[in-house]
Amino acid sequence: QVQLVESGGGLVQAGGSLRLSCAASGRTFSNYDMGWFRQAPGKEREFVAAINWSGGRTSFADSVKGRFTISRDNAKNTVYLQMNSLKPEDTAVYYCAVTSPPVSWGQGTQVTVSS
Repeated sequence: QVQLVESGGGLVQAGGSLRLSCAASGRTFSNYDMGWFRQAPGKEREFVAAINWSGGRTSFADSVKGRFTISRDNAKNTVYLQMNSLKPEDTAVYYCAVTSPPVSWGQGTQVTVSS
């Protein structure tokens, strides 16, 4: 099982930027695909972005395309989510996850975007 710890969340004004980090331990990080998901109050958890094991392939939800980027540093066992041009509707708890089975989740980090 892998352990995931997210960090970097906080309060930011609309139009601002944040970078989330997710540090992994417990498995060989470079062997598995990773993703970011988010859950807003009263809503279901939704997909945000994904990156394959090598970092050579990424995908994004339509709602964040062109604003968010996902990257990873396998030497540091860390995956990142760079969020630019943030909007109030991006407010949510953001979770990183191992998407290669068995799936593992972090505890989440709160992102709040004020208008």
